[in-house]
Amino acid sequence: MISNLLAYIPPPPTNGFHIGPLFFHFYGLAIAIGVLLAFWLARRRWQETGGNPADIEVAGIWAVVAGFIGGRLGYVSTHSGDFHGRWIHVLFIWEGGLALYGGLTLGILTGIFVAYRRGLPVLLALDAAIPGIPLAQAFGRWGNYFNQELFGTPTTVPWALRVDPAHRPAKYQAFSTFHPTFLYESVWDLIIVGTLLWLSARHKLRTGSIVLCYLAMYAFGRFLLELIRTDTTYRLFGLSRNAYVSLAVVLGAGGWLYLRERRGAAGEPPGGDDGAPTEAGLTGADHAQKMGRETTTET
Repeated sequence: MISNLLAYIPPPPTNGFHIGPLFFHFYGLAIAIGVLLAFWLARRRWQETGGNPADIEVAGIWAVVAGFIGGRLGYVSTHSGDFHGRWIHVLFIWEGGLALYGGLTLGILTGIFVAYRRGLPVLLALDAAIPGIPLAQAFGRWGNYFNQELFGTPTTVPWALRVDPAHRPAKYQAFSTFHPTFLYESVWDLIIVGTLLWLSARHKLRTGSIVLCYLAMYAFGRFLLELIRTDTTYRLFGLSRNAYVSLAVVLGAGGWLYLRERRGAAGEPPGGDDGAPTEAGLTGADHAQKMGRETTTET
């Protein structure tokens, strides 16, 4: 009896809870916890470089807002049929539906723009902030568990996820347990966080290369997960749209990282992509001192 109970991950008893008239969705809470932890890690890493945590926090807030907008727009653009006659539900992100690549693209670009406008060393700020993204994803993915969505193909492995009939795809109604892709991605995201922190501690990569490591690692894991996801509505030669995007990101980020680090190994100075020393090559302490001198001069 006990072995049968432990043969799968049970479905969630509910997807949220009430406090008075308000209903709090676990999906939203999982994302909120992930975002808070990402801010904590980014602030701590930025402070260790001698920078003011408030500076990177402002860029981070804008990046998170843009990330949600980009993620939702990306999802709606590929699932528009789900919203016919109920377009108000486009705003109900707690029901699920965020395209990660859309969120990453708009979020990272917005963060870079805000950091640049505030006079921060952009590449150094990216190095500090990027490990927080997979940390947020690791916790945010648990929202998919509570919504019973984005699971994989049927399986009977001991860690399989049991899904209630109402949430099973029509062609899989005869199956009850599926691959818990939310758990696979959560674990992979934590591995990415540990790897990025380890690489940062070694100080072997050029400033700004951490983001390329993150993109290549995440996209590689996402490509493998796309092979067993059951929520995709479009496939070409057996691969989903996100699988092709993931392949492109792996090749693009991986190739760029290789060329960038090879150029650095050839003796070129750290800094911008053109190899010339730039403000992005300053340490956080150097930047803080520079900003202090500029402030003194202006006054």
